[in-house]
Amino acid sequence: MSVVDAALRAMPVIDGHNDLPLALRARTGYRVTGLRERPELQTDLSRLRAGGVGGQFWSVYVPSDLSEPDAVVATMEQVDAVYRLTAEYPEELAIAYSARDVERALSAGRIASLIGIEGGHSLASSLGVLRSFARLGVRYVTLTHNDNTSWADSATDRPGVGGLNDEGRAIVAEMQRIGVLVDLSHVAETTMRAALAVATAPVIFSHSSARQLTGHSRNVPDDVLVRLRDNGGVCMVAFAPPFVSGQVAEWLAAATEQWQRLGLPPAKDEWTRAPRPGEHLPSSLPAAPATSAFGLPGVPADAPEPFRAWLTAHPRPEATIAQVADHVDHVRAVTGIDHVGLGGDYDGCDRQPIGLEDVSGYPRLLNELGQRGWSQADLEKLTGRNILRVLQAAEDAADEILWPRSPAG
Repeated sequence: MSVVDAALRAMPVIDGHNDLPLALRARTGYRVTGLRERPELQTDLSRLRAGGVGGQFWSVYVPSDLSEPDAVVATMEQVDAVYRLTAEYPEELAIAYSARDVERALSAGRIASLIGIEGGHSLASSLGVLRSFARLGVRYVTLTHNDNTSWADSATDRPGVGGLNDEGRAIVAEMQRIGVLVDLSHVAETTMRAALAVATAPVIFSHSSARQLTGHSRNVPDDVLVRLRDNGGVCMVAFAPPFVSGQVAEWLAAATEQWQRLGLPPAKDEWTRAPRPGEHLPSSLPAAPATSAFGLPGVPADAPEPFRAWLTAHPRPEATIAQVADHVDHVRAVTGIDHVGLGGDYDGCDRQPIGLEDVSGYPRLLNELGQRGWSQADLEKLTGRNILRVLQAAEDAADEILWPRSPAG
């Protein structure tokens, strides 16, 4: 048995971020049937198994430009989709509220399904909404998405409150009081530092890579990684090509500049409405316009002719497994082996690195790391032991546990 096979048998992958609920909303109106094989998606049950995935934080993302009341409703619909998904495949999936629930699901050969809210706008600045989501099993909240909230600054918006204001610090404190992980992916550097300054329990980056290797605003600077180590948290390295490849990041910047030079309107991800009561949607909806998560069309055919001509002359470069491994290695070098994990961001990007095109690719990444000298014990920490430790630490530090307890818990 290879080192990779042994590591995955001992500790399957617990991935920090997957946008399947959003993809189901866009493509099937939240219909959860037929997911054993869905080749048009980056995630299905067969490929999760092939990839050695034993736990998944399902992202319940809604756009940050929705009004906050609308965002709360839409996030509830996303949470409902996760519950319906696990109910449809009870032999494959199990809702997990705690570290012990994850271990119990792994022992039963099921994929532990955890829930993470991607953006503090989904809380509508309400601690009551936060606590209600915690009772439904939400285990992390990303403080912002691409836009600021009134209390926290995003990495991709203009500075608003200088990181966190008093309201933001109170939200972070309440999250840690009830054992909900603070997720610092998507937030500004100032917000990262402000949250770490007040954190009393480990925090996470659910899907971010290393700023030292790729100068993208969504990545984590080394000084923040050092503070994350001291906090006891974990950085779950994202696979998104602009985060791991300088060439892709440079191409994206050039494409954005060309788009603006042509005077074209800003491209935005399509937010497909949810089905209304009594409405019967077709089994498959047209895919939403292929705008990437980075604000540009992901499919040339959907772009205006002048921009398609530019794309033909400037083909998009590809990211590689080796580049992802470089980011994993770098986070390990800065933080130590106990503070690195994986957050693939599948079905949240229009394409992924070569060899990591879908959720079956994790073993190929682990094989690359194994060839670089990672031991079985090292790989087990990366795949799941580190994030399980952080989950347990958050529970241990909580004053009040709100999510449902399993009968044996």
